[in-house]
Amino acid sequence: MVAAGIGSRLGAPVPKALVELEGVSLARRAVDALVDGGVSAIVVTIPAGFEVEFDQQLDGVPVPVLCVPGGASRQESVARGLAALEAPADAVVLVHDAARALVPPAVVRSVAQAVAGGAEAVIPVVPVVDSVRRVDDDTSVVVNRARLRAVQTPQGARLGALRAAHAQVAHEAVEVTDDATVCEFAGMHVSLVAGHRDALKITEPTDLVLAGAILHSRKES
Repeated sequence: MVAAGIGSRLGAPVPKALVELEGVSLARRAVDALVDGGVSAIVVTIPAGFEVEFDQQLDGVPVPVLCVPGGASRQESVARGLAALEAPADAVVLVHDAARALVPPAVVRSVAQAVAGGAEAVIPVVPVVDSVRRVDDDTSVVVNRARLRAVQTPQGARLGALRAAHAQVAHEAVEVTDDATVCEFAGMHVSLVAGHRDALKITEPTDLVLAGAILHSRKES
């Protein structure tokens, strides 16, 4: 799980993954969702200097959790997390962002099951609901949103294949923003499964407000 970002846009005095939502850190909520989705071991990439804080937040998680220092980019952080994971090359691995702390466990299971069923790489997606325009210099063109999907995490693949894909993009100095792109660059086919609106990426203060509303909605249902 990637939790090494500082999250400057959130404006908090601590790294984003340590920001609390209804009294529980984003990191702990994300880890709990992964465990509830069937994940049996977790590596968390964290900002250097915050080892004690993350250990405290993740104390009591019912599966093995290892915290390792992240890198200068998300891509480097993922590579470090994969390197630290002790598992067979054919193990199903999910890469998740702590910022998507409210991902439903059902989405976690769906991604893992798709990889276990033979898919090379799997990502959860949701339909794009906003109107979208592509901007080219001083002109813009409407894009048909019916063919667009917003990509979420966790994203899954086999450990050996994902390590090799990350090594390839690093060797060729290719910068990417998610693991699906890493896999595609390495020639892997990416399959889609249904994501969920609850798995929003918490980036700005208004996202925390929305996430709080989602939690209250869950309690009432």
